[in-house]
Amino acid sequence: MSILDVTNAGAIPALQSLASFAAQRHTFIAGNIANISTPGYLQQDVSVRDFQRTLAEAVDARRQTTGGSHGELRLAESRELRTGPGGRLTLVPSTESGSGGLLLNDRNNRDVEGLMQSLVENATTFRVANDLLRSRFELIRSAIAERV
Repeated sequence: MSILDVTNAGAIPALQSLASFAAQRHTFIAGNIANISTPGYLQQDVSVRDFQRTLAEAVDARRQTTGGSHGELRLAESRELRTGPGGRLTLVPSTESGSGGLLLNDRNNRDVEGLMQSLVENATTFRVANDLLRSRFELIRSAIAERV
């Protein structure tokens, strides 16, 4: 058994994808907040629902392919989601997903309350994913330490 077999088992690949998604999305939300008063700025974001659906489909496909919860997790690419070498996740934002606010006379579509809600929800998602990943890796570390 190689280390890849251990790190591609259980929830680890899904949690890594979720943490990567939340980290990259945080950059878009922070940019939207930074440009809240910039005339002509249109908020950028990615669809959380689309990512959740893509992640669920990848988990289901992995279960069907391997008969369990191990193996590589392959996320399908979309307009907002790209995968690179080693399954590296790259998000491509659009102004359609994050444009919940009204277009004001300065051509800015700001929505302060929506941005703050998105920021808190995204930060919570990132923290939970990382806490769960940390606990999984701690279990692996403990198992290795017991064998040595």
